[in-house]
Amino acid sequence: MEPDLFTAAAEDRQEKDPSTSPLAVRMRPRTLEEVVGQQHLLKQGSPLRRLVGEGGGGPAGPSSVFLWGPPGIGKTTLAYVVSKATNKRFVELSAITAGVKEVRAVIEGARRAMGGHGKETVLFLDEIHRFSKAQQDSLLPAVENRWVTLIAATTENPYFSIISPLLSRSLLLTLEPLTDDDLRGLLRRALTEERGLGGAVELPEDTEAHLLRISGGDARRALTALEAGAGSALAKGEKEITLQSLEESVDRAAVKYDRDGDQHYDVASALIKSIRGSDVDAALHYLARMIEAGEDPRFIARRLMISASEDIGLADPTALPTAVAAAQAVAMIGFPEAALTLSHATIALALAPKSNAATMAIQSAQADVRAGLAGPVPPHLRDGHYKGAAKLGHAQGYVYPHDVPGAIAAQQYAPDAVAAKRYYQPTRYGAEARYADVVERVRERLKGE
Repeated sequence: MEPDLFTAAAEDRQEKDPSTSPLAVRMRPRTLEEVVGQQHLLKQGSPLRRLVGEGGGGPAGPSSVFLWGPPGIGKTTLAYVVSKATNKRFVELSAITAGVKEVRAVIEGARRAMGGHGKETVLFLDEIHRFSKAQQDSLLPAVENRWVTLIAATTENPYFSIISPLLSRSLLLTLEPLTDDDLRGLLRRALTEERGLGGAVELPEDTEAHLLRISGGDARRALTALEAGAGSALAKGEKEITLQSLEESVDRAAVKYDRDGDQHYDVASALIKSIRGSDVDAALHYLARMIEAGEDPRFIARRLMISASEDIGLADPTALPTAVAAAQAVAMIGFPEAALTLSHATIALALAPKSNAATMAIQSAQADVRAGLAGPVPPHLRDGHYKGAAKLGHAQGYVYPHDVPGAIAAQQYAPDAVAAKRYYQPTRYGAEARYADVVERVRERLKGE
C-alpha cells in the first residue's frame, strides 16, 4: 500500500467517531477556502490553486513548490488540502523516516502511473531540510522531468538547507505568521463546529486572550491548548473554560499583562529601570514576563538599544553593538530562540558600568538650541566649495587638523553663543574614564593652551 498523507482507514474512523482524533486534526481545513491565513498564497491562479486543478492544464503545468515557515502556521495543512482536492495521485513522505530508497520507489511508481494511466503524482515531502545533499539529489530527475510535482515543507531557510539545483527548479512560497485575528477565528470555529467541540464549552475573553498569548502564532498549539482546557472544564462539570482551568491543563500561568494597556508600559519601564540599576535578576524577571506574555521581541530589542545609549553610553562602548546585534538576531530568528538572545543582551547591559553622560550631553545641547542659542556658523567652517565662497569669507582661515601635530588645531568650532558650553561631562565609570582624560586634553588644545 503506497503511503498517503491520511490513510483511508484513519479517515473512516474519524468520520464515524471524530473524538478519536485530536482537535487540531479534526479542525484541519478541508478546502482552500477554510485555510486560516496565507491568503497571499491562495489568490486565483496561484501555484497552490493550480495544484488542485484550478487552471492547471495546458502547456504550463503547475510547478513544484517549497513551503517555508515556522511550525504550526499551515504547511502540512496546505498539503492536506491539496491531497483532498486534487484529482492527481498524492503521496506523502517524511524526511525524518524516509531515505533515497523510499524516494526512488515513489518516483518509479509515479513514472508507472504516468505511463500506464496518464495519472500525475504529487509528492508531499515534509521536513525536507533533514535530507542530505545526496538524498536531495535523488529528487532532481523527477522534479526536472515533472515525473512528480513536489510539495516540500521546511522550517529552515531553504537557501541554506536546500541544494541550489532543486531550489531553482521549484517555486519558493513563504508562509506568513498567523495573526491573533487568524487564531481567534480558528478557535471560535473549533468551539462551535460539530467536528470541533460542538458548543460543549464557552471561552471567556480573558481565557481566549491567554490562549492567543501562549500559542505564539502556532495554530496547532492553540487548538491543542484549547482541547486540554475544554477537557479540564468538562471534567469539573463547568460550561466555560476558566483561566484557572486553562492554566491547570497547559501548566502555564497567565501573565497579567496587556500589550496595549498600562502593564505593557509598566513592565517595559521596570525592565529598563532594573537594567539602569544594575539589578540583573530583576531585569531578567521583567524580561521573562514580557516574553511569556507574548510581547513582540522586536519591541524588547528596541528598548535594549535605547538603554545601551541612555544609561551606559561610553562607560562600556560594547553595550550598544551588543544591543544592536541582539535586535538583528531577534528579527531573524524570532521566538522561542530569541529569548536566549534577549537574555544575553539584558545581562550584558545590566552588569555594564553605567553613565548617562551621552544622554545629558544631547539633552543639554537640544535645550540650548530650543532656547535660541544657535547663532551663525563661524565663517571659517562654512562651505567653501562653490564659486564666490571665498569672496564671502567662507572657509577662509580654516586650519586643516591633519596638517598639525596631534591632528587638533586651535580654532573655534561652535557658534559664539555657545562657544563656552561644555555639554559632555564624562564620568569616571568604566571605559568612560579614558574619555574623561581625553576630552580635557582636547579642549585645552582647541583653546591653544
